Amino acid sequence: MGIIDHHSPLNILISVKGHPYERDPFAAVFESFEGVRHTFVEQPASQAFLNPQAAEPWDVLVFYDMPGIDFSAQPPNFVAPSETLKIGFKELLAAGKGMVFLHHAIAGWPLWPEYGEIIGGRFFYAPSECRGKTLLDSGYRHDVPHTVSVEDTMHPITKGLDRTFSLTDELYLCEVFENDIHPLLTSDYSFDREHFYSAHHAVTGKMFCNDDWPHPGGSSLIGWTKTAGASRICYLQPGDGPQTYASEHYRQLLENAIRWAAGQDHCDSGKTTRS
Repeated sequence: MGIIDHHSPLNILISVKGHPYERDPFAAVFESFEGVRHTFVEQPASQAFLNPQAAEPWDVLVFYDMPGIDFSAQPPNFVAPSETLKIGFKELLAAGKGMVFLHHAIAGWPLWPEYGEIIGGRFFYAPSECRGKTLLDSGYRHDVPHTVSVEDTMHPITKGLDRTFSLTDELYLCEVFENDIHPLLTSDYSFDREHFYSAHHAVTGKMFCNDDWPHPGGSSLIGWTKTAGASRICYLQPGDGPQTYASEHYRQLLENAIRWAAGQDHCDSGKTTRS
């Protein structure tokens, strides 16, 4: 297994907006990474960089955004990506651009099924179709104290982490394509309907409600890798707020994920997207 080179400088583009967050504490995470230069670009402007030519200056693309959802309406309006964006994104994957998706990014582009295939899962704000099945909307739960377990202690992304560590963060009851991903992290929280609230209820005026929402139990996986095209992909569900941003475990995890996505090791434990 290769050794991650923490001294080679990296340039990363961080796409944000679409979901509220505290910018300064979030930016402090990236400012703590030695030899990593970061650029924040808000949606929808960041979409202009999602093609090989425009993305050339950056080694890794980090997504902390939620494109394709207009929350100004209730319930939200869903917006499809342009054909130009989809083509550019596919070309990025073919070119092998590394990508890291964080927390709510798994809810992005609800009208673009291939986007979920790239990430390895889907979070839905409304009942939806997914892989030929009709599904209920996904679940959320804020400020959950839970224990994270490292499932692959030999992977470069988990290098330097304790075998278990604690976080207090938002968790999701959502679709995880377990057969297409390489598991890194699990949570000891109970991923069942009783412990989550309906996302659709939340965006239609009923926060913290799971009435009339018989969602089946879900996966305890909260971190994984995969490949899409020639690109290394990592998804990390943690990342809701300042308490997590300040965690040394989270910072190490995210820095490792960025360096792995950039190819700063000789290991590839990802799985390939469905064709």
